[in-house]
Amino acid sequence: MKDFARLLDALVFTPQRNAKLRLIEDYVRHTPDPDRGHAVAALTGDLSFARAKPALVRALVEARVDAELFRWSYDYVGDLAETAALIWPDPAGAAGPPPALSAVVARLHAAGRTEIPGLLAQWLDGLDATGRWALLKLITGGLRVGVSAGLVRAALARLGGVEPAAIEEVWHGLQPPYRALFQWLEGRAPAPLPARGASFRPMMLAHALDEAELAAMDPAEFRAEWKWDGARVQLAAAGGTIRLYSRTGDEIGAAFPDLVDALAASGPLDATLDGELLVARPGAGDLAPAPFAELQQRLNRKAVGAKMMRDRPAFLRAYDLLFEAGEDLRSFAFDVRRTRLEAWHLRERPPRVDLSPLVAFGDWDELKALRARARADGIEGLMLKRGDSAYVAGRPKGPWFKWKRGPLTVDTVLMYAQRGHGKRSSFYSDYTFGCWRPSASGEGRELVPVGKAYFGFTDAELAELDRWVRAHTTNRFGPVREVEPALVLEIACDSVQRSTRHKSGIAMRFPRVSRIRWDKPAGEADEVATLERALES
Repeated sequence: MKDFARLLDALVFTPQRNAKLRLIEDYVRHTPDPDRGHAVAALTGDLSFARAKPALVRALVEARVDAELFRWSYDYVGDLAETAALIWPDPAGAAGPPPALSAVVARLHAAGRTEIPGLLAQWLDGLDATGRWALLKLITGGLRVGVSAGLVRAALARLGGVEPAAIEEVWHGLQPPYRALFQWLEGRAPAPLPARGASFRPMMLAHALDEAELAAMDPAEFRAEWKWDGARVQLAAAGGTIRLYSRTGDEIGAAFPDLVDALAASGPLDATLDGELLVARPGAGDLAPAPFAELQQRLNRKAVGAKMMRDRPAFLRAYDLLFEAGEDLRSFAFDVRRTRLEAWHLRERPPRVDLSPLVAFGDWDELKALRARARADGIEGLMLKRGDSAYVAGRPKGPWFKWKRGPLTVDTVLMYAQRGHGKRSSFYSDYTFGCWRPSASGEGRELVPVGKAYFGFTDAELAELDRWVRAHTTNRFGPVREVEPALVLEIACDSVQRSTRHKSGIAMRFPRVSRIRWDKPAGEADEVATLERALES
């Protein structure tokens, strides 16, 4: 556990990507099994403990220290694991030896709910502050050490001297503590076989397009297709099994049984599709996409009711064909895969699956004009794909680009502010903003909240905003400050939808502070009607 704690501590204070890679590679090279496998699982988010919850940690700490002191400390520090690790008192007697990482994992998986508090208290007594912090991060999840699953797999590739794509190919068929993987990377066994059948395959991703790059790109070499405003998924069917995967490889079919069951009932399928998960717009045809907010009602659910499936029927808009009848098509050119996809769809006619149409264009100016009309059609933007591009796991630079539509911007008035957490716990960094609308009495106007934002500004701008909030506070409601309606914030968002949960009747998607309008009087900020006109059809 001590070595794992040192690794996490070093990763937190190491901002450079290559340095993080070296730290992880060195750890897995010199740490024995199964500890290194469990550490990899923790870093990639593949390790969880259902019975160890944050509430349990809070209860343990409050049994050892003054509860009010702990709550004040947590509010200031902003991180539960760090607060508990620092405030945990030294044991009265001699503590036992610190546990091994593998022992912690094994005991937590085997322990009953009533056993866990005693185990945690015993381990916390035997560790120093850094070890306690690492232990609590491990069991509560969300390490937040600046490491992605892709970066961990890149470090493993360096350990074995293989390409990261080789790790990606076999990853989703492996389970912690990854003994077979390490045996292969260290030359003690052949490579694990990629998962067969209806299994997940690593997805190919696109880079955001800088419009300045268009001048150096030949439009004849690229194919364009719409970037639909849904959720990127992979549908794998083989041997009578149909599975639906998220972009990260999580199986999500349980939340969309209408789609999966319809395909299963249509007959045997043997193919893997890359596409966009969407829900149909009621009354506009079975495969007419509804706004993302409608799909969001069904995401992250373990089960879904008949009414929701009836009101928000799911379907797949296919982009690509990766496997057909057991044949791997990923090394083929995009143009070849597209032809195969069209032929497959025409032959199989799978229910609730249609094809994302290619967008015909002659030059970049023509495509730019088509993109400008995307918002009116509820489309997120465009994808540009080289016609000769193979389907490669990860985000290679050059073959694919995403060209999203421009954001909506609206001038709003700052209404409320709240302090943030962690590094921002001393700053008022979470902002509620509003727009004008006619008052209920019919006389004059009133401000109504339309959204919240807590990013988009620089550290220097945060300091300015914090000073302004403190100087213009008119009322307080617990941790929230109401401020004088005098500061205009230009807010950017991806889209707006109608909402019954918001007083304004409107919800903003991904709102962020685009600009602080020190120059603009609050009375000249936009009205709610401005957002209503931008509502997607």
